[in-house]
Amino acid sequence: MNSSRTLACVIALLAPIAFAASAQAEDQLKVAIGQINNWENQAPTLGQEAGIFKKHNLVLESFGTAGAGETMQPVISGSADLGAGVGVAGVMRAFARGAPVRILLPAFTGTGDLYWYVKADSPLKTVKDITAANTIAYSTSGSSSNNLVLAFADELGVKAKPTATGGPPATLTQVMSGQIDIGWAAPPFGVKELKEGKIRILIRGSDVPSLRGQTVRTIIVNADALKSKRDQIMRFVQGYREAVDWMYADPKAIKMYADKMKLDEGLIADSIKEFHPKAALQTDEMMDIAGIQKDAVKLKFIDAPLSKDQLAELIQIPPRK
Repeated sequence: MNSSRTLACVIALLAPIAFAASAQAEDQLKVAIGQINNWENQAPTLGQEAGIFKKHNLVLESFGTAGAGETMQPVISGSADLGAGVGVAGVMRAFARGAPVRILLPAFTGTGDLYWYVKADSPLKTVKDITAANTIAYSTSGSSSNNLVLAFADELGVKAKPTATGGPPATLTQVMSGQIDIGWAAPPFGVKELKEGKIRILIRGSDVPSLRGQTVRTIIVNADALKSKRDQIMRFVQGYREAVDWMYADPKAIKMYADKMKLDEGLIADSIKEFHPKAALQTDEMMDIAGIQKDAVKLKFIDAPLSKDQLAELIQIPPRK
């Protein structure tokens, strides 16, 4: 009897220690995510909820930002290890100015997920109706929406004044209140309003020929974190890739996302099919790097193309295991 009680006491004492050791085995990484509710940025958050990163002994502390400009700042300062959904041109600009950022993975290739819209009763019916008196939204400086708005002017002749409006919810408020003429969004945000006839799509990101095949958004990493936390970062890469595969293979992912967004599963599934094909979320290669460099110079993000050595330092995509 005494032996049993003694054993029970020992087990009770050791249990918290064993739990603490287990918790310590899970390394923490901080991830800043531009437009955290967008489907293409869900691998860190849904993957965390589904236990995918736990398999790699990782706990992700993710937080949202209004766009690439706000995402890069905590990564540059070191208060975040990683940043998700960051426009490539903005990363190149920061890197060229000496910021300690590196591209770890491509996050989105193509521009078919972004669209620009107006109120249903807007007098703007086509791109040709847009004048210099109009305003057109983008999230933050250096974002892919910023890049596209500049490309609209350069390639489509859009004369509207570019205006930073933050994320889709804040942008919609400004459009509906008349503060901004042309808003920007990424599905599933705005899909409900489109179906209800409250807004109309005026321009799609895919309307810009030069950007259709380019990788436009990336996962970035703090250069010091890449050195000091390399093992953890490589485990993050494995988990991220597994999470993307899972998002397109398991219907549970769409249900989890629909529940989070408080939207109909069917609407979410249709939105993903139309705007977010899995190929767009490939994580193996920066597509059309020559075009990326050319556009980054043309749109004045960088003064000159990065050299071969600079690109090798900037882009550090681990090979898939």
